[in-house]
Amino acid sequence: MPHMASDQSKATHQTDLIIIGAGPAGLFAAYYAGFRGMKVAVVDSLPELGGQISAMYPEKKVLDVAGFPSILGRELVAGLVEQAASADPTYFLDCTATGLESGEDEVTITLEDGRKLISKAVIITAGIGRFTPRPLPAANDWQGDDVVFFVKSFEDFKDQDVVIVGGGDSAFDWAHHLEGISRSTALVHRRDAFRAHQATVDAVMAGSTEVITKAQVVELHGDPSAAGGTLEKVSIKLVDGTTEERPAQKVIAALGFVADLSAMREWGLEIDQRQIKVDTDMRTTLDRVFAAGDITDYPGKVRLIAVGFGEAATAVNNAAPLIFPGQSVFPGHSSEGS
Repeated sequence: MPHMASDQSKATHQTDLIIIGAGPAGLFAAYYAGFRGMKVAVVDSLPELGGQISAMYPEKKVLDVAGFPSILGRELVAGLVEQAASADPTYFLDCTATGLESGEDEVTITLEDGRKLISKAVIITAGIGRFTPRPLPAANDWQGDDVVFFVKSFEDFKDQDVVIVGGGDSAFDWAHHLEGISRSTALVHRRDAFRAHQATVDAVMAGSTEVITKAQVVELHGDPSAAGGTLEKVSIKLVDGTTEERPAQKVIAALGFVADLSAMREWGLEIDQRQIKVDTDMRTTLDRVFAAGDITDYPGKVRLIAVGFGEAATAVNNAAPLIFPGQSVFPGHSSEGS
């Protein structure tokens, strides 16, 4: 089991390296830091490990990780968590880092609850920053599992009537994977053009999913306050002004998300658009602060999970001499014997 920070009353936690972000790059950085002999703390605003993969597409196949022709998102995260466990990192989950102060000898991170983490270096692997799903206005009064923004397990939709709202990759991926699992699936999109990969669109169109375009879900019927889920049907308004009803026990609102880097913008980092500028060592403009993964930018940057792994190792290796004066940047190959 991952080592979670348990003493909420403890005001200060001291460690060698703080990693902000528990997605793939952050988890690999935690492992690699342990390989270099560092004590590690990992902070993430989400309540679970895995970042965007766990929150948005745990059941989606990932095809661009070396050594795995195809691997489900949740399986990749499980492997990364197991690998990181060798470093025995302390996880601060469901915690947002709101403050950062870099000094000559150490860096202090302040969490939103007031606790402080102190280390010799920090690596920011926060992906797109803190993100929240875009709401479905018709579902504002609904709580619980009737309306969801991410699919964590397709079994939750077994033998259910499902309505998916959206026209992007997530919407079509989930519709495609629900084929043969849900009792029925309808995909509702306000336009007749889609942002999803064409091959996935074609697969959904060829399946049993009912695709309803130029339409919006305008009302959910049932009892939004009841426990256990009582959604019965949805009302869909078409572009011609007519409204039709469709049975539904589950609604998936796949309307994208809003990324928030507001806290990081106050730290003094050089941020262009939504990326932190780094050099070839993965150093930011702040002393003892590095970054890796999708949140970084430099000439020739390619945003792939595989690239993030390499950047994480680069950041850890360049942080090592700051944490252990006298150590070299290059540690030797991990496959070598002692």
